[in-house]
Amino acid sequence: MDHKGTITLETDRLVLRRFTLDDAETMYKNWASEDAVTEYLTWPTHESVEVTRAVLSDWTAAYEQADYYNWAIELKELGQVIGSITVGPQKPAVAGCELGWCMGSAWWGRGIMPEAGQAVLRYLFDEVGFARVAAVHAVGNPKSGRVMQKLGMRYEGTMRRAGRCNKGVIDEVWYAILKDDYRAEDRETGRPQ
Repeated sequence: MDHKGTITLETDRLVLRRFTLDDAETMYKNWASEDAVTEYLTWPTHESVEVTRAVLSDWTAAYEQADYYNWAIELKELGQVIGSITVGPQKPAVAGCELGWCMGSAWWGRGIMPEAGQAVLRYLFDEVGFARVAAVHAVGNPKSGRVMQKLGMRYEGTMRRAGRCNKGVIDEVWYAILKDDYRAEDRETGRPQ
């Protein structure tokens, strides 16, 4: 593993970058204050921009760690952050990690999260050296599962009553992609390696 931390990544429509404290108001307005966004997450809807600012203070301090990965998703046409994509628990013994995301509902269904996820997967596999990236969603949140499928992840199983989110105890649906799967998909689709 060659941990490099959260570096700026760019796609056609997005800039994936580190959060700053200046993002507090747009993060709060665009998704952190929205119940529809946090429904299946483990953190509660933010009650004020001060809560968002405190969260960002913790996140920005963590950027000093080379193995901390948490990107703000900035939509170029808007010039504002509209969501986040982050690496959660890591398993160094198998070069594995979990990926999670959230985004304001105003931008759902536009292919933004798969676009962000592809950039992050490429970085995690090619630059950092992860061999496996997993993701999990609540059984009641199949839209997140569709993002996982669009990222080329394979369904691995459903763990009954294995997780907790703002809805309570939930069944967890697990997906994952291996670096070998990702490279094979590149060859099949002609995606640049």
